[in-house]
Amino acid sequence: MYRKIIISNSTYTQFIPMLTYLIIGTTVIISFICFNRQELVNRFSFNAYAILKRKEFYRLVTHGFIHADMTHLFFNMFTFYFFGVYMESIFVNIGFGPWGFIGLYFGGMIFSSFFDLIKYRDNIFYQSIGASGAVSAILFASIIFNPWGSIVLFAVIPVPGIIFGVLYIFYCQYMAKRASDNVNHNAHFWGAIFGLIYPMLLKPSLLFLFLNQLTKGLWN
Repeated sequence: MYRKIIISNSTYTQFIPMLTYLIIGTTVIISFICFNRQELVNRFSFNAYAILKRKEFYRLVTHGFIHADMTHLFFNMFTFYFFGVYMESIFVNIGFGPWGFIGLYFGGMIFSSFFDLIKYRDNIFYQSIGASGAVSAILFASIIFNPWGSIVLFAVIPVPGIIFGVLYIFYCQYMAKRASDNVNHNAHFWGAIFGLIYPMLLKPSLLFLFLNQLTKGLWN
């Protein structure tokens, strides 16, 4: 969405990332409602058994609006804010429009669930919540457009996006195999893969743009 602003008899157009704000606001509200209400978490979380056996397909989306606690919610929405604003403006400017951005976010959310949908299809007790798959898709899509742009780790360490992406993918695979924590590393990994592929599916020439920026960065 754009807003026209008139200053000293001149007009310029300011981009307002309404979809990013709307998704963040909705996610925060729903997450707060579901905090400490396990019956709601059970009802709307990702559960492969319920999705496939009971046909509760809405869970492929609703799980992304629920978070385990404030820390989980903050880090997901903090990351989404910075990269969502950037990607929403990019998508509008190159002609993908708001529906393209919606496809990136929710497509990443759904696509990142497919691995677990198959892996845990007979496990009635397995649950997963959070927007990590969607946020990973947004973050990694930004790498396609600016592979050498800095991603700041822990708000201190700047790392080129392409290097961060490679390390992140290997880390997700390593941690997924260890299965030593409660983080859904599979969702992070497959969300990232979706974010890399999706823009090029919409516009295949972006592959050449990405490779061109990548090689220029190597030689500069």
